[in-house]
Amino acid sequence: MSFMDRWRPLAQDGLLAAGMALLVSVVVFTTPRAGAVELVAALAGSLALVAWRRAPLVSLLVSTVCMIVVAGHVQSGPTAAFPMMVAVFAAIRAGRLLVAVLASALFLGVDLVANLPGADGSLQNLPSTVLLLGWFVAAGVAATVTRHRQAYLEEAEQRAAEAERTREETARRRAGEERLRIARELHDSLTHSISVIKVQAGVAVHLARRRGEEVPPALLAIQEASGDAMRELRATLEVLREPDRSDGDALPSGLDRLDGLVERARSTGLPATVTISGTRRELPSEVDRAAYRIVQEALTNVSRHAGEAAAAVRIDYADEGLVVQVDDDGEADPDAPPVPGTGLLGMRERVAALGGRLRAEPRPEGGFTVRAELPLGDPS
Repeated sequence: MSFMDRWRPLAQDGLLAAGMALLVSVVVFTTPRAGAVELVAALAGSLALVAWRRAPLVSLLVSTVCMIVVAGHVQSGPTAAFPMMVAVFAAIRAGRLLVAVLASALFLGVDLVANLPGADGSLQNLPSTVLLLGWFVAAGVAATVTRHRQAYLEEAEQRAAEAERTREETARRRAGEERLRIARELHDSLTHSISVIKVQAGVAVHLARRRGEEVPPALLAIQEASGDAMRELRATLEVLREPDRSDGDALPSGLDRLDGLVERARSTGLPATVTISGTRRELPSEVDRAAYRIVQEALTNVSRHAGEAAAAVRIDYADEGLVVQVDDDGEADPDAPPVPGTGLLGMRERVAALGGRLRAEPRPEGGFTVRAELPLGDPS
């Protein structure tokens, strides 16, 4: 809540009290029988309305005492009742109906005794007192309606908040159900297929060694890669089933596994080099994981699309960020850039989520380059 929002009600109450004090004091001042006591009482009773929102009972008590003094000594007419009506309205709105009724009855009783009989002995001032009674009743009815309306609005706000909370809980429950469904589908499809690949590769390696034959490096790479894929898939399934689990524990892939990643690429026949510059240090888990995935996807693309090309991986630990760059000397043509596939789109999404920049395009001298600049701070 801003400064103006906090002080606006107080300013409004101050203007109301000042206006009421001016009105009542003018009437009292122009009445022949009025003196300093009545004028001070009129001002005090009116200025007490400053507290009608925050302390309605205090405002009602002060206004009642002061206005009784005015009504008992000066025939000021209905004007002396105006501060009382506001105070009665505030008390009833605050739920103090009995106190407001007693204060109103006391004021009307004093007004009736002070103004009856009239100067000629008749009851000519009785209609004025009856009119005041009607005004007090109207103030009470208005306060009751306002109180009920305020209670209705508060109840509506509570219901809206409860509905919003229920919607959020329903959305979280449905998201959890969807995560479990995806986890089951992944387990039933990918896990089985990768397990078959790993078992078949293991059997082939075992038979080759048993026969005394040299095991093809590609076969060893398939066996190792399928094992890594199984571990990472299980970790992903655990995250889907337990979203509150620490990401660092669930998905350990990071630059600490870069050497193994490059060795697997080499075992498939891809010449690959690694250059690391800057001071190596611990990275945020999201940045560390994104850097590993970018290198992984870039090397995969080189193996699939660059033919007999060689790859060069460079990791630069800069002051404010991490730079990951993978170049190859393949046959990519700058005049015919490739259509981005799922892998490049995934890299762009990872880098964008961290607030970084990604450049993936053919090089002027030939080949293809992937360069990601990942900030180490908060992307927001």
